[in-house]
Amino acid sequence: MKVFFSNIKFLFAGMLFGAILIKAEVISWFRIQEMFHLQSFHMYGVIGSAVIVGMISIQLIKRFKIRTVNNEAIKIIPKTYTRGFIYGGIIFGIGWAITGACPGPLFAQIGGGATVVVVTLFSAIAGTWVYGYLKPKLPH
Repeated sequence: MKVFFSNIKFLFAGMLFGAILIKAEVISWFRIQEMFHLQSFHMYGVIGSAVIVGMISIQLIKRFKIRTVNNEAIKIIPKTYTRGFIYGGIIFGIGWAITGACPGPLFAQIGGGATVVVVTLFSAIAGTWVYGYLKPKLPH
């Protein structure tokens, strides 16, 4: 029970984040389709802002050696580039374009009433499982 109460803050943070996603319309299938049809700047502005905030945040974490809420050191491990990023990005983008959802806002979409997105959620879980199963056989 202690673990539940120590993690309740993350539940509320997730709920707040979901509400922000809904209000910003970034979980809207129509907004996502506008982005893929190059009809609106809305999603590009949101994604670009997130990239900039992420870059600044990483630099601040590195420069000031910021620690987690549990006072643990944050280790940022450099990643090596592989062709798999290209293939994975293409598969991810096709799935995103078809379903109108990336994995991040799936729960917000479901919570917002788009219950058909449950199919997308289970598909994402199945795809993750298949990747985990095939990972030793894939070129990395």
